[in-house]
Amino acid sequence: MRKVENTININVKPEKIFTAFLDPKMLRDWWGVEKTLIEARAGGNYALAWGVSENGFGYVTTGRFETFEQNKALKISNFLYFNPKMEIIGPTCLSIKVTDQGETPALTVCQSGYLYGKQWDWYYDAVFEAWPAVLRHLKTYLEKITRK
Repeated sequence: MRKVENTININVKPEKIFTAFLDPKMLRDWWGVEKTLIEARAGGNYALAWGVSENGFGYVTTGRFETFEQNKALKISNFLYFNPKMEIIGPTCLSIKVTDQGETPALTVCQSGYLYGKQWDWYYDAVFEAWPAVLRHLKTYLEKITRK
């Protein structure tokens, strides 16, 4: 099965990187997430929504924390993607790992479990292009708010 994996060094404390994936305000600020349901524990739910209007949610990702190691690792299994223009895509697995390397901890994000077919190929290509840009934006955001 295919996967998309990206690593970036971010010059902030590991706990700040970890929190950026769990705190609703931070998710809104760096990723544009408008609604969340996050139960920050192993077995807890993880749901994010974008494009929210009076007609409902535009885009949603949801899954369950399989692994929750505070300030180190998250593994979200049964990760589903809802887009109003296509069938539900999933499940995939989203792993987030923060490795403390002193001044510049490394963040590795890996989304795996992509199958093949028109929808899957579209989703894989979209994620392949999006994660590097999203992580650069996260780096800029975290390093900026940490300097304040």
